[in-house]
Amino acid sequence: PLVTSGGGLVHVGGSLRLSCAASGHALDGYTIAWFRRAPEKEREPLSCIPSDGGDTWFVDSVKGRFTISRDNGENIVYLQMNNLQPNDTAVYYCGAADETYYYCSEGLMGRGVMDYWGQGTQVAVSS
Repeated sequence: PLVTSGGGLVHVGGSLRLSCAASGHALDGYTIAWFRRAPEKEREPLSCIPSDGGDTWFVDSVKGRFTISRDNGENIVYLQMNNLQPNDTAVYYCGAADETYYYCSEGLMGRGVMDYWGQGTQVAVSS
């Protein structure tokens, strides 16, 4: 399973760093992805990073504000979120996709098919 943490309440323009940690299995060999779901909205794909940390992907709405990184030795992936806005308020989830079959890409993120999911962490941005 994956454990998601780092959410909280921040003011507009603030920053948070979310973590996605693996428990019981290695993240090496998995593309890790972040999604969010705001109240009464569809799940939105945000970003993904392949196992080798190479070509990452971001949805346009977070480009330039969010960065993604991973430490396979520590079995953890981070989503650094800067300049947060009220419309970033949502529950944020990480997912892991086995790179035997999938790879970080717009197509993978659009399908949203993951082998493992984290439990989600709430992010709230106040104006």
